[in-house]
Amino acid sequence: MRKGDSLAAGASSDLSPATDEITAEQSYVSMLYDRLDELRARTADRLAAALRETGGTPQARSERESLVARHTEQLAQLDAIEHGLCFGRLDLADGERRYIGRIGIFDDADDYRPLLIDWRAPAARPFYLATAAAPDGVRRRRHIRTRLRKVLSVDDEVLDLTAAQPGQATLTNETVLLAALNAQRTGRMSDIVETIQAEQDHIIRAPLDGVLVVQGGPGTGKTAVALHRAAYLLYTYRQQLATTGVLVVGPNETFLGYISQVLPSLAETSVLLRTPGDLFPGVTARRTEPARAAEIKGRTEMVQVLTRAIEDRQCVPDDFLEISIDRGTLHENVLRLDRDTCLAARERARRCGRPHNLA
Repeated sequence: MRKGDSLAAGASSDLSPATDEITAEQSYVSMLYDRLDELRARTADRLAAALRETGGTPQARSERESLVARHTEQLAQLDAIEHGLCFGRLDLADGERRYIGRIGIFDDADDYRPLLIDWRAPAARPFYLATAAAPDGVRRRRHIRTRLRKVLSVDDEVLDLTAAQPGQATLTNETVLLAALNAQRTGRMSDIVETIQAEQDHIIRAPLDGVLVVQGGPGTGKTAVALHRAAYLLYTYRQQLATTGVLVVGPNETFLGYISQVLPSLAETSVLLRTPGDLFPGVTARRTEPARAAEIKGRTEMVQVLTRAIEDRQCVPDDFLEISIDRGTLHENVLRLDRDTCLAARERARRCGRPHNLA
C-alpha cells in the first residue's frame, strides 16, 4: 500500500477498541453471569422443593410431576448456555443499548427490564441484518468475544457513517466471522449464533407453515442453519409445538453425536435426535435390506400401500364386540357393542387425524 492510501474497514489493528471498553464490557458480562447464577440457584431450589413433596391427591401428584419436569428442563437449559452467554451489543440511534445473547435475562427489581435479549427475539434481528446501507436504526454493532466468563475482545462495526469517529471501524468488519472459521475443530459441530449471515437469518426465521427445503453444496452450513431454525421455531411457536415436539432425523449415530451439542448451546434441550432405524419407539432397526427390497420400500407408492394395510386392520365385528370391564374385582361386567356403534367409532377415530395407534 502506498503512503496516503486509506485502509479497508477493519483491516488495521489500530482500529481495535480501547482497553477500557473491554473492561466496561467485562463488568456488564460479569453482572449477567451473576444473574444467571441466581436463576440457576432459584430453579434448583424449586426443583428440590417439588421433589420433596410426597403423597396428595392424583391431581396434586400430576401437578408435582409437571413442575419437576419443567424445573429439570429449565435447569438443563441454564447449564447449557454457560459458554458465550452474551456475544453482541446494539447501539441504536435513539440512544438505546441492547445486549444480545443465547437467552433472555430480565431485571426483576426494575419492572423486568431486559438485561440480555434472546438472539431469536425480534428485537435482536438487526444484529444480523443491519448494514450501513440499511442500518435499521442501528448506530453501532459490537461483537463481544468471551472465553468461559472472561471478555477477550470487542469488535465494532459503525453503521452510521456520519457519526463515526476518526480511527473507528466502519461498514462490515468480519473479524468475528474469520475467527469462527479459523477456530480449532473439536470433533463436534458448533453453533453459529454469533455469526449468522443475512441469508441464513431469512431461512432460520421463515414462517412455520409448509415445507422448507434448504439446498447447498457440502460444507455450506445447511445442517447448522436447520438446527438454528429448530431453536427459533421452538422459541417463537413454543406453545404450538409443545404438543407435537421437534424431531431431528440424522443418517447415523455418528452424525447425531457430531451435532448433539448445537441445540443445547442454544437453550433447547427437548428436541429428539433419531436415526431412521430408531424412529419407532421401542424398536431398533439394524438389519440390512437386500438392495431390491430397499428400493421397493423407498418408493413413494409405499405410503399408499401402508395406508391401505392399516385401514384393512381397522376392522369391525360382523355382529357385536364384547369388552370386559372391572377385571380383578368380584363382579366382572361385559360391555356389548353392536356393529353400527363400532362403525361409528371407527369413522370418528379416522377423522380425528391422529396416528393409527393413538386414534
